[in-house]
Amino acid sequence: MPPTNNGPAPRRRDAAASRERLLKAAGELFGERGYDRTTARDIGERAGVDPSMIARYFGGKALLFLAVLNAESDADSFADLYDADRLAGLFDRIDRQGPGPVTQVAVRPYDDPAAQAAAATELDRRIVAPLRDRFASEGDERAALRAELLTAAFVGVALARRTGTLEHLAAADPDDLLPLVRRLLA
Repeated sequence: MPPTNNGPAPRRRDAAASRERLLKAAGELFGERGYDRTTARDIGERAGVDPSMIARYFGGKALLFLAVLNAESDADSFADLYDADRLAGLFDRIDRQGPGPVTQVAVRPYDDPAAQAAAATELDRRIVAPLRDRFASEGDERAALRAELLTAAFVGVALARRTGTLEHLAAADPDDLLPLVRRLLA
């Protein structure tokens, strides 16, 4: 007579689902706390997955961070901040979700050099480069400096709005705020 197993049936593992849950949880936590203040344990707990699976599926926390950045990238090219829809979309996203890892790198460097480099590269690709390209095509000799200056202004406004410290900025209706920010960028 074959032995019987009276315990619960072993849980079937779904690597793809676990990987997706880790990616989602990491994106949320990196956005809320930043890279440095998010632990593998935090990510695993939020995802309902053993934190050791981060190493198995992604190669470690820094590579998971890179995967989050790549997953956030919804296009190979981005419109510059002068595009009204792009500007409104970024403000809306930061208002709803808080600053993501790419926005945060503009104001606070990461301790992990790989994470810092990845986030800085994405900030350049998503926000700085489209502005730099626009200014260069207009013949601006200081296109790079101007693009970085406007990126810093945008990030500053978005983060100050999110913190609520500047009460009028935080309470401003986006429809009233966007024309003012567009004028600031001009």
